[in-house]
Amino acid sequence: MTLYIKNMVCDRCKTAVQQELEKLGLHPGNISLGAVTILEDKLSDDLQHQLDAALFGLGFERIDDRKARLVDAAKRIVIERVHHSDGNDRKFNWSTILSDELHYEYNYLSNLFSGLEGITLEQYIIRQKIERVKELLLYDELNLSEIAMKMGYSSVAHLSAQFKKVTGLTPSQLKKSSDLNKSRKPLDHVS
Repeated sequence: MTLYIKNMVCDRCKTAVQQELEKLGLHPGNISLGAVTILEDKLSDDLQHQLDAALFGLGFERIDDRKARLVDAAKRIVIERVHHSDGNDRKFNWSTILSDELHYEYNYLSNLFSGLEGITLEQYIIRQKIERVKELLLYDELNLSEIAMKMGYSSVAHLSAQFKKVTGLTPSQLKKSSDLNKSRKPLDHVS
C-alpha cells in the first residue's frame, strides 16, 4: 500500500516519517519524497487516525484526494529539480517535464495547481528557484554569474529582477544585509 504524504521534501523528512511508521508497528518499504510504500495492505480506522496525528505532529499530512496528490507530486518534482539536482544545466522546459512525469497536459496541471494552491505553478517554480538562490548566496561559493547560469537564468539581470520582484531586494543587497539566513524559508513553506 502506498501512502502519500504532504510536505515530505527532504531526506530528514523521510527519516522522520519512517520512524513514526515504525513506532506505530507499520513496515515501511520504499520511501521517496512524498510517498511511502508500506507492507500492510490496509489500515484500520484507529491506526489511520494515529498515523494522521503522528504525521501532523511532525508537520506532515497524509493525502487522500487524487487531485491534491497530483499537485503534491508536481511540487516534489519542482523541489527535486531545483534543490536536489546536481546538474549544472537548469535550462529545461518545465511544462514538458511536468507533463511527461505526471502524464497530464500542462494546462490541466497548471489550472489544478492554481485552484488548490492559490498561486500559479510558474510562480511556485520561481519562488523555489529564489529560495535555492538564497541558499547558494549563503554558501558564498559561487558568484552571481555562476548562480544565474546554474539556476538556468539567461543573465544576472534576469535573475536580479526576478529576485527583487519576489524578495524586495536584489541578490547583492540581500547578501550584504545580515538578514540572508533569516530570509530563507523551509521548502514546504514556499508558496
